Amino acid sequence: MKPEWERAVRRKAEESARTKLAFFEAEAPQIASCAQRLAEAFTRGARLYTFGNGGSACDAEHFALEFMHPVVEKRPALPASSLSTSSAFLSAVGNDQDFSLVFASQLSRLGRAGDIAVGLSTSGQAANVLRGMAAARERDMLTIGFSGRDGGRLAPLCDYCFTVPSFSIHRIQEVHETLIHVLWDLVHVALGAEDVLG
Repeated sequence: MKPEWERAVRRKAEESARTKLAFFEAEAPQIASCAQRLAEAFTRGARLYTFGNGGSACDAEHFALEFMHPVVEKRPALPASSLSTSSAFLSAVGNDQDFSLVFASQLSRLGRAGDIAVGLSTSGQAANVLRGMAAARERDMLTIGFSGRDGGRLAPLCDYCFTVPSFSIHRIQEVHETLIHVLWDLVHVALGAEDVLG
């Protein structure tokens, strides 16, 4: 391997680590507060709905999966689903109406007051995520956004918006992935699970 490639590997890993550390240092109080609100909502019978596009759709599925199928023994499953998974529904609404409505239309049918909506957009500008979050707010759901850059138009629609102040989609998504695990863990700790994870 060329020496400059090895240097690039180290540089990119260091950049990722620095971005994560800066984000979690700044956002720790809001993350802890959000985890408590999530735990309270689940205790009252809330369901979690996640959504995003592209890589953020993958992260949305990942977040829902963590709650539906916990990997840590003795932690209970909690009701969660990703709105990004049905190609039939997404393509039907996109074709018959408008792709910007694919999440809002699902939440208008599924969302209840007290449920949870988590919208992911690395730019904070994805039209369908914005409309989904607006629909969630109309139904008095707890709204949580994962974004990047300056939060875009997503931040004002959220009870909590976790914005990674970077223009690198990779760095933003790397922080989002870690945030998924941290929130999932803290929700279970708030619900009474032993804090056994590092």
